[in-house]
Amino acid sequence: MENDINIGIDAISFYSSNYFIDLGTIAEQNDLERDYYYKRVGQEKMAILPPGEDVVTMGANAARQVLEQADVNIESISALIFATESGIDQSKSAGIYVHRLVGLSKHCRVFEIKQACYGATAGLQMALNQIRQNPEEKVLIVASDVVRYGIGTPGEQTQGCGAMAMLISANPRILALDSQSGYYTEDAMDFWRPNYREEALVDGKLSVRLYIKSLLECWNHYRDKTNINLSEFHHFCYHLPFIRMAEMAHSRLFKSEKTNLSGGELKNQYSDSLFYNRLIGNSYTASMYIAFISLLDNSKSNLANKQIAFFSYGSGCMAEFFSGTILPEYDQVLLKNIHQKLLGDRTELNYDTYLEFQNFNLPENGQKFTVPNFDVGLYRMTELNCHKRIYDHA
Repeated sequence: MENDINIGIDAISFYSSNYFIDLGTIAEQNDLERDYYYKRVGQEKMAILPPGEDVVTMGANAARQVLEQADVNIESISALIFATESGIDQSKSAGIYVHRLVGLSKHCRVFEIKQACYGATAGLQMALNQIRQNPEEKVLIVASDVVRYGIGTPGEQTQGCGAMAMLISANPRILALDSQSGYYTEDAMDFWRPNYREEALVDGKLSVRLYIKSLLECWNHYRDKTNINLSEFHHFCYHLPFIRMAEMAHSRLFKSEKTNLSGGELKNQYSDSLFYNRLIGNSYTASMYIAFISLLDNSKSNLANKQIAFFSYGSGCMAEFFSGTILPEYDQVLLKNIHQKLLGDRTELNYDTYLEFQNFNLPENGQKFTVPNFDVGLYRMTELNCHKRIYDHA
């Protein structure tokens, strides 16, 4: 790296809803075998937001966990970059609310960034460049999304919600990122959500094809710039719209390079990264980074000094392949117990309550409305008043 300074992830965490529905429940409601979605998409459970939680509250919870984990001087955080494709306002960044809730310095840039599920990776690249120029500074990146496709739609079983926060700094403790990456852009309509719609539109078959095409384009671009081959990576983290996507992508990537690894060897390269997403569902911008947290928390072997490859994909489409090295002290700053307690303590929803949560909407007239109080994290939206969203500690 430039100036021989490692730059990368110093602290990282995720947050998701305290409620979930088992995909077996949805399968039975659709007159399917209970394990139909388990086998078809590889998912088991799907996180569902209650009234009072949204991308702001999830992002603030994830950010608070990271700030406590890092024990960081707040004044050193010079930027908060908020990535989402399910934002709450066309003008004001969701990050501004998070900035206040977690108590960041008033001398801190805050803005929101969007390009489908790729947004957090765009933020990461911006953060790396900023810290190369100002190594004493730190950047907080928050990725937070709610995935909605609609009841009874083909994409219903691939919904979910979650937020990720990571602190980017010089001399990080978890991951040192490499300076090169491969990227690819194409104007395509595989997935989009017009301003007048609450739910996304998706061409599922086209999206899968573009994902694979983008992966191969990004890898070729990366390989041409670095002369690295796939055998140098120990583990891979993929954007996970659903679990089977990683399996298909990894197989196609290695087939393109004509490698001789067995199916079991290939699976070992990504399987530990799937655990959390299998229980949360899709989380758009946070998805690939939650996969990375899953790898850190659930790997059966020591990851120190291992090379990790990442593939970030955002429909429409923009994608990037990049890499980094796990640092020796990584396991001293993980939040595995917090993550596993969050997932283990959740409340399972029956189908009727699932419908109530999914169909809840704030009044569009903007008049004073008190939001129902459910089991949430440290923060919640308490009311709507004159079209203003009011957030506070839960």
